[in-house]
Amino acid sequence: MRSYDLTPFYRSTVGFDRLFNLLDQVTSDGSPGYPPYNIERTGENAYRISVAVSGFSQAELSIVAKENTLTIKGEKTANETSGNNSEVLYRGIASRAFERVFQLADFVQVKNASLENGLLHVDLVREIPEAKKPPQHSDQRREGPAGRRRLGQQGRCLISLQRRQILAARENAPGNRGVFLV
Repeated sequence: MRSYDLTPFYRSTVGFDRLFNLLDQVTSDGSPGYPPYNIERTGENAYRISVAVSGFSQAELSIVAKENTLTIKGEKTANETSGNNSEVLYRGIASRAFERVFQLADFVQVKNASLENGLLHVDLVREIPEAKKPPQHSDQRREGPAGRRRLGQQGRCLISLQRRQILAARENAPGNRGVFLV
């Protein structure tokens, strides 16, 4: 994998530290592929992270959500063969300690976590406060027949003006022999 040096950007920008830190994390090889995981979208504002944690009990796993970061850790407390007289000839089931860190968007919260059949499921929900939601303007749009929204007269005029400007720009482009609309 290629390595990029982002230090010139650190010197010449202010307030983009978090963005460059995320880019550093993505390009670095510090994030191993263990344990494997899936990220699913289960609804419009609902997500699920499933992590394969076979061999770990619920007491050996920890989930911490703090400041837009979700950290999942797994640590084996003791060797499971310590009480047996058996000897492991081949260990194919990984039981090493791990730590997975996920960056969460604003207003994403952990709602539930469950351990089923060797998979840890973490359910997430994005709940945007009413004060942060964009306002709904009813003056430009109004309800039409059958509950569909239709643009008001101002919206139609604005769209037709933009379309005329785009067509004029295409006609005046160098090397253009005409405008073809599909």
